[in-house]
Amino acid sequence: MVEPAPIATGYNKDPSRSFSLQADAYVKPEWFDTDASEILRKTWQWVCHVEKTRKPGSYITTEIAGQPIAVVRDKSGELRAFYNVCKHRAHHLLSGEGSTSLIVCPYHAWAYRLDGQLHGAPHTKNLTDFQVEDICLDQIQVEEFCGFVFINLDPQAAALKSLSGDLESEVLHWAPDVDQLTFGHRLSYDIKSNWKNVVDNFLECYHCPVAHKDFCNLVDMDTYKVTTHGIYSSHMADAGNSPNTAYDVSEATVKTHAVWWLWPTTCLMRYPGRSSMIVLNIIPVGPDRTLETYDFYLETPEPNEMELDAIRYLDEVLQVEDIGLVESVQRGMNTPAFKQGRIVHDPQGSGKSEHALHHFHGLVLDAYQQTNS
Repeated sequence: MVEPAPIATGYNKDPSRSFSLQADAYVKPEWFDTDASEILRKTWQWVCHVEKTRKPGSYITTEIAGQPIAVVRDKSGELRAFYNVCKHRAHHLLSGEGSTSLIVCPYHAWAYRLDGQLHGAPHTKNLTDFQVEDICLDQIQVEEFCGFVFINLDPQAAALKSLSGDLESEVLHWAPDVDQLTFGHRLSYDIKSNWKNVVDNFLECYHCPVAHKDFCNLVDMDTYKVTTHGIYSSHMADAGNSPNTAYDVSEATVKTHAVWWLWPTTCLMRYPGRSSMIVLNIIPVGPDRTLETYDFYLETPEPNEMELDAIRYLDEVLQVEDIGLVESVQRGMNTPAFKQGRIVHDPQGSGKSEHALHHFHGLVLDAYQQTNS
């Protein structure tokens, strides 16, 4: 593990006095390793919408911090998650998503029940001290939260509901039908930047008037308010009242831009339009590489014309702008010209303040401090 003290230099709990995280946290491989061990493998990570695992036998696979995971609804209706690894020779068990009555390894056909217990293993009757009831897949914490499925690789982690304060009630206030929405579209991106730069950029709209002129007439920036809480922040604004250059919202039934960031890599977004929820999943891959997926959950499987226009705007305009920004920042951080910068703070909590970014940095440094505890 790396020594945490130097990386905290310049950070102050008062955002009006604070510098940002030091550039080393974004560019040094050893800090990315610490991100994986002390943040990604100890926090709640988004997997999917509950619709993917609603029926007994339904399953979905994913990878979290390099670890293969399977989430399964067992026959009794209980949601379970396992390392997607056979106890015989470590082959992956399930792939993609679907429905099954047994989890059968494609290597040697060891078969597991949906609760993870070994059901049968071919040609093992003559083995000494071998009992199928002694073998079970390694379980992982899994939770349904705000209409979505989350997992945590840390067996000691507290429940997401208890850690996240009022987040669930806040989301359900603005999106009461979130668990009934259905998947409509996915956008995917491969970004040449550290994941923390991607989060930083998401958490402030100080850059919006400069870099996102279309966005600034989609929403009323005078109403943009950012509030930080324990492990999340909320970003709220009213939709603009006049025609905008992003996409047509004249027929919108949802008039509020409501966004939540959940520590460390999940962003829930409800843009003006029909009832919907966009999930931005930020996937750290390396010190200077991050994957992103934007999943659109809608009232219907097929986006309507307004939603198609919103998807086009997000893909062809907003993401192009943001990816250009964070990749430029990553290049700048790899030079001797930058060590860290000042946090710009508005005590009124406007969108043009960087206090949510500062809040994120505090959580990062708290996690780093655990390396020595």
